[in-house]
Amino acid sequence: MKINPIPTIIAAAISALLAYALYALCHAQGQELLLALGGFICSFLTLGTCFGVRFEQGRTSVNTAVLGGVFFFLLIISNGIFAFLQFSPPAYIITNGILMLVFILVVYAVAKAKQ
Repeated sequence: MKINPIPTIIAAAISALLAYALYALCHAQGQELLLALGGFICSFLTLGTCFGVRFEQGRTSVNTAVLGGVFFFLLIISNGIFAFLQFSPPAYIITNGILMLVFILVVYAVAKAKQ
């Protein structure tokens, strides 16, 4: 596994802009910081995997990049829904936490398969 620094930095910058957008769009008073921080972490992990991580096997790199893109859009939809609704912190943390753990588990399985 190789981490490419320039695409990873670009993924971090895009994630920071998306986190700010979620902060600005949040309608739940007092939950803006949670939504922005959670949005940054989720989008950085998925975009970082999509753009910045490469494996020795080309198929593994493509599979993890596609997986990162799919989960990025799933998490953006989830965070967008939370931005426009009143929500409790446990509901947000549990929902996005489960999505992130499933993402990490599937990426681990794909990387371990070495195809």
